Amino acid sequence: MTQHVLVIGGGRNAEHGVSLKSAAAIGEALRSGGFGVSAVTIGLDGVWTDGRGPLGSSAAASLAAALPLLEQADAVFPAVHGPCGEDGTLAALCALARRPVVGSGLRAGAIGMDKWATKLVAEAIGIRTAPGRLVHAADVAGVDFKAEAVVKPVSAGSSYGVSLARDPGQLGEALRTAARYDERILVEDVVHGREIDVAVLREADGGRWAPPPLEIHAAGLFDTATKYNGTARFTVPAELGGADLTRLTEAALALFDALGCAGVARMDFFLTDDGPVLNEVNTMPGMTAESQVPRVFAAAGVPYGELVARLVAAASVPETAPLVEGRPQV
Repeated sequence: MTQHVLVIGGGRNAEHGVSLKSAAAIGEALRSGGFGVSAVTIGLDGVWTDGRGPLGSSAAASLAAALPLLEQADAVFPAVHGPCGEDGTLAALCALARRPVVGSGLRAGAIGMDKWATKLVAEAIGIRTAPGRLVHAADVAGVDFKAEAVVKPVSAGSSYGVSLARDPGQLGEALRTAARYDERILVEDVVHGREIDVAVLREADGGRWAPPPLEIHAAGLFDTATKYNGTARFTVPAELGGADLTRLTEAALALFDALGCAGVARMDFFLTDDGPVLNEVNTMPGMTAESQVPRVFAAAGVPYGELVARLVAAASVPETAPLVEGRPQV
């Protein structure tokens, strides 16, 4: 029997366009692999649409109209990056509907999307992060310049709102830019090191593994423009010594487990002379065939179509309270 997958793209955030590309690529790969595919898009206004048009006149009405699509699906593939998607929102919807979902559940998505919370988890298990401070958007006028810093929204992706501040004037502008994307802002010390990405995949049998890492080569900050204008170069696999490879892989697997991730996640590190320093985590990374995660799995002998099929095979109903004699255990 043909397995039916509902692919959700778009989203109400700055990564809407990137998500559309991921969703389109995923849908095409699944169809080529013999899956039945339905596709819906969440607009910037929150309205859900399918191939025929809007499913309702408002965000709430269209969501209600989309629920039968969730019910009919054997698995849901939420290819929505950023807030109201990658942050566990759609995983929570699938948990309530009791539908298997590709990727991480609510807890891992919410913590992984929050860069400050991720730092706390990483440091608790012995993974170094850049020294930083948390700033509220209402307080940006009173933030003192201490040293060169990277300023970023706490919960945003694709480097939207990320700036490098080298002096007090640049710091003020960077804080105002970040505040456009989130009320909470992270000001981190600059870390000098090689930029290395490590992906981790949890298979249908529960086992998880990491393919060889990828190195990013970019002139300056790996910002939104650099990510998507084609100027960045990647080395796959990264040229690493055995000790560095082991430390990066062990750190990625440990953080994947500590966050409770499922499906695939990408852990971004700086490799310094003193070892790995975590930059951030992506629990629903870019998923076009040219994106970093598919690149590293292709280098490990897992082509794009097979990777997407494995993710669907590993889909499960997001975590819920265990049952004792038919009742939730509390």
